[in-house]
Amino acid sequence: QVTLVESGGGLVQAGGSLKLSCAASPRTANQYNMGWFRQAPGKEREFVARISWTGGSTDVARSVKGRFTISRGNAQTTVYLQMDNLKPEDTAIYYCAAQPTWAGPRADEYRYWGQGIQVTVSS
Repeated sequence: QVTLVESGGGLVQAGGSLKLSCAASPRTANQYNMGWFRQAPGKEREFVARISWTGGSTDVARSVKGRFTISRGNAQTTVYLQMDNLKPEDTAIYYCAAQPTWAGPRADEYRYWGQGIQVTVSS
């Protein structure tokens, strides 16, 4: 069983930045591949970014490419999502997800999920 806890969300003006964190436990979660998804009101959950357990492979959605960066901490149990040049359309609940195998951009490929954290971008 893997527990994921997101932090770092909040309210920011358009053009601003936020850095989300996802703390995974237990320590063996450092061998899990991780992803970030988001869900806006009335919309389906969508892929944002993913990173391999080594941190050597990353992928981001086209809609956030060049603005969002995914990374892992030194202990590998924390995953970050640096979000720059935020836009109102980035407003959503952001979820962290984990999977023992390399998973793609579909939400149903991930076994473990955090509770989500709100990100609101004002215009």
